[in-house]
Amino acid sequence: MPDIKHFDPDTALETVVRLFWRQGMVSTGIQDIVTETGLNRSSLYATFGSKQDLYRTALRRYIESRSQPAFRRLAQDERGLPAIAEFFAALIDVRCSGEYARWGCMVANAHAGAENGDPKVRALLDGHHRHLRDAMYAALTIAQDNGQLRPEADLGATAELLALLAYGVNVRSRAGADVRELEETVTAALTAIGGRAAP
Repeated sequence: MPDIKHFDPDTALETVVRLFWRQGMVSTGIQDIVTETGLNRSSLYATFGSKQDLYRTALRRYIESRSQPAFRRLAQDERGLPAIAEFFAALIDVRCSGEYARWGCMVANAHAGAENGDPKVRALLDGHHRHLRDAMYAALTIAQDNGQLRPEADLGATAELLALLAYGVNVRSRAGADVRELEETVTAALTAIGGRAAP
């Protein structure tokens, strides 16, 4: 007879995502997870495996549910540089206000934490970076077609620069950076790329 779960694994996983996102993998113990989810250890292990397995699953969910939709919107937006400006404005807003203020980004937090020593975690982080860079590249290609960039702009290097700027916003926001300073930094970067006032 199959084992019947008396809880919703999806709801439990979302709780775990928030816990790892806020506290990091190293600082989060199994007892923290038990307390937050209300599940016992045997149910957690039977459903998700070890703490490391659970962290990988949570990180993958974070990327799929929070990062990738934003990347798709950016890549599909036909406005070019204004789309990139809007991407950063939304990023600063979600990192500095509301329910997740000062949590940073779970991916950026993982880059800076010991969890990136796990090759499977590293693969998730690398994939996330490629998708972010590719979305920036797609938006920059449109910006170039629209005459919004300097003629000599290297789209690949600029996409990498903007991806790194996004990580910087995530890390600095977690450390309590001033919203205006983050906005001014993004504006300066976009102005340099476009050679005119940023949109």
